[in-house]
Amino acid sequence: MAKVLHTMVRVLELDRSIAFYQTAFGLDVADHFDFEDFTLVYLRNEEADFEVELTLNKGRTEPYSHGDGYGHIAFCVDDAAAEHRRFSEEGLNPADIKEFHRDGTLMARFFFVQDPDGYKIEVLERHGRYR
Repeated sequence: MAKVLHTMVRVLELDRSIAFYQTAFGLDVADHFDFEDFTLVYLRNEEADFEVELTLNKGRTEPYSHGDGYGHIAFCVDDAAAEHRRFSEEGLNPADIKEFHRDGTLMARFFFVQDPDGYKIEVLERHGRYR
């Protein structure tokens, strides 16, 4: 059976991106590999083995285009409202909290935030299928 390992995002400034993911999601640097033309940094926390791989292409100065195909990464938290307040206090500019209901029952409570390179991240409250 296959196991999901990581998702990769291209970044312009490693320190800025590492700080964002540490502040927002408690992800720490698990590995750092420097190559001639690029650098890979793997971030994770104690909650799961899944990692976010930051890729810095050396010499790149222009922001990456996300096109119309990129969706988002999703993280699960115990309390969306508390995390939303914390994100706001940290200056991370989260969007408003939203709720999806299906047949009169709460399906999902969530908000979005963007990382320093404009990647969208969904923050879902632990509930139902989102665990």
